[in-house]
Amino acid sequence: MVRTVTAGLDGSRESRAAAEWAAREAGLLGLPLRLVHVWEPVPEPIAQAPLLGAETQQHWTERVPREAAEGIRLRHPGLDVSIGQLSGRPADELLGAAKDAELLVLGSRGLSGIGGFMVGSVGLSVVAHAERPVVLVRADQQAADEHETDPVGIPSAATPFRPVVVGLDTDSPDEELIAFAFAAAVRRGTCLRVVHGWNPPPYYAYGLAVDLELHDALARRESSDLAEVLAPWRRKFPDVEVTEESSYGTPGNHLVDASREASLVVVGRRIRRRTLGAHIGPVTHAVLHHSIAPVAVVPHN
Repeated sequence: MVRTVTAGLDGSRESRAAAEWAAREAGLLGLPLRLVHVWEPVPEPIAQAPLLGAETQQHWTERVPREAAEGIRLRHPGLDVSIGQLSGRPADELLGAAKDAELLVLGSRGLSGIGGFMVGSVGLSVVAHAERPVVLVRADQQAADEHETDPVGIPSAATPFRPVVVGLDTDSPDEELIAFAFAAAVRRGTCLRVVHGWNPPPYYAYGLAVDLELHDALARRESSDLAEVLAPWRRKFPDVEVTEESSYGTPGNHLVDASREASLVVVGRRIRRRTLGAHIGPVTHAVLHHSIAPVAVVPHN
């Protein structure tokens, strides 16, 4: 079975931006694009009231995805675009759609006046439980936004892609996460910027302000560990330019800063199948809410 790039579509600006991003990514991957529209049935007591006319319901369930697909076909000639109509709780239906997808793409509202995302409950639920990569895209994310600026300071599809940024934990580096980031850089013909943030153990922290030699020794160790993790990947992808950044401080903050000059930020999420407890770690959570660039969350064991 051929996997697809699947985008959730509800007619909002955010979902239209996600569909456009998904179309570009499907083209880079050489895969079909599937637009999924989820209609959530109205609860029975409310359904008995004439809140929505047949014409309005038909608009949202048929016209919106059809017109979106037609527009994408015009802008991306040759791309195989299909539509999926689903009914149920949006998070559950999108999780089901993600199982057969190479990746699932969702829209996320930009924070008014502040760079970054505002991730809704559906998006967070899907990210927390999906076992396939999920990408969140801001509203009005255009193709040129992933590219470097031209001589007059405007991003253009004719200029090179910005770097792909990946956050890496050297204590438990995951191969799926690293492979996804390298592949994304290869597709874009750009460099990979690896960001590693570290904090010393509590029993070291008290001495850092006065013991610069200790701080330097810890920094060298962290940089060495990062280089060791990436060495086999550099050999596997010799054509990808890799920059390594091992910095003292909170990893989430470093990744949010790096997102300002990124085409895509890649972070990981450990798969946790138990019902209770956190399913999104603090670093990924921070990046999801404050990244300027699209964010890909790669689940791993």
